Amino acid sequence: MRQGTRKKARHQRKSNFGPPHLVIRRSKIESEGCYTLQPIATGTHIVEYTGPRLTIEEADALYDNHRRTYLFGLTDGKHVIDGEGVAAFINHCCDPNCEVDEIDGRVWIIAVRDIAAGEELTYDYNLYDGDQDDAAQCFCGAGNCRGSMYSEEELERRAKKDAP
Repeated sequence: MRQGTRKKARHQRKSNFGPPHLVIRRSKIESEGCYTLQPIATGTHIVEYTGPRLTIEEADALYDNHRRTYLFGLTDGKHVIDGEGVAAFINHCCDPNCEVDEIDGRVWIIAVRDIAAGEELTYDYNLYDGDQDDAAQCFCGAGNCRGSMYSEEELERRAKKDAP
């Protein structure tokens, strides 16, 4: 199937834009981020995380040894979304202004607080898998920054595994 056809450059991923009030700009957190041009109220379903659905095995074959991916793990534990559009550019933050919810098989980015125009959208990636030697460093700069995009539970699991 997709070997080589899904390996997309960042500019190709941006071609499937979302709502007109969301734009991609340089980010202080990581490379580029998704910003809102208008205020967003708490509880608003802002944008859907879209893209082709792949099995974890297909994604591993496509993106093994790639530093940056746009894969979003689904709750079935067997599939991921290979992100396209503005939602794929929403960065991780340990003190986010959004959260993610999978509703009827669709992944939505939802505001957890009022978000001002011009603000970068963020959510906590809460990563839960990856190579043991991958720190998945966090650069969010939040006061409560964990230093990693892994969830607190995953960081505890990894610490126990590394303990003598």
